[in-house]
Amino acid sequence: MGFTDYAKTCYENLFSGAGAGLPETDPEFVERFAQFAFGEVPKQPGQGLDDKTRCLAILATLLGCQGLDAFRALLPAALDLGVTPVEAKEVVYQAAAYLGIGRVYPFLSAANAVLTARGVTLPLEGQATTTLETRRAAGTRTQVDIFGEQMEDFWRSGPEESRHINLWLADNCFGDYYTRTGLDYRQREMITFCFLAAQGGCEPQLTSHAAANMRIGNDKAFLIAVLSQCLPYIGYPRSLNALRCVNDAAKQSAQA
Repeated sequence: MGFTDYAKTCYENLFSGAGAGLPETDPEFVERFAQFAFGEVPKQPGQGLDDKTRCLAILATLLGCQGLDAFRALLPAALDLGVTPVEAKEVVYQAAAYLGIGRVYPFLSAANAVLTARGVTLPLEGQATTTLETRRAAGTRTQVDIFGEQMEDFWRSGPEESRHINLWLADNCFGDYYTRTGLDYRQREMITFCFLAAQGGCEPQLTSHAAANMRIGNDKAFLIAVLSQCLPYIGYPRSLNALRCVNDAAKQSAQA
């Protein structure tokens, strides 16, 4: 099939282990899916990503679409292709803010199992930079860095009965997760884009985070490349919805 090293690694991991036997029981499907996902998509002119970025995006996408078996199969490939254990765990941790622990819990267990099987000692080195006392202020600074000065007082804005949710966005979503080391702002906004695109039904938030990505350097072309590389894992409807959000965000940014 003319696969690159990336494609060979992903193919071998996806169709062995939990997927063992599929090339024998479903050869035509495996041939066409593999040629598309691991041949055509990575080689599409102008839509490529480096292996590490592509793997981070796909891991986040699999969390978003609840592709647990594929996540379990492809995490070893991601680690072989340059994603560090810390980076992989940070993707899972941050997903809790966008997917909820009900959907993230199985992935946390799967990631721990994969890492332990590879001889990685857990827990990993801590990446937290805040305390319970400093997380709100640090989260607000992070929101300002990513979205702009209008976020300075966002944590105490809105109707009184729901104001606490804006506070939680500052201290929990951003103060607990975005302030951690292991991934930088651009990587964190990219994986957030993937979480939202993959789970669907979050188009307002997806448009907002597409704009935030563009604001900090993940431009429209980059987001389309990310979306293109993740399309085999979430299908066309959610990919096309996400593309519309990227285009809307780009228009809004141009008009600002």
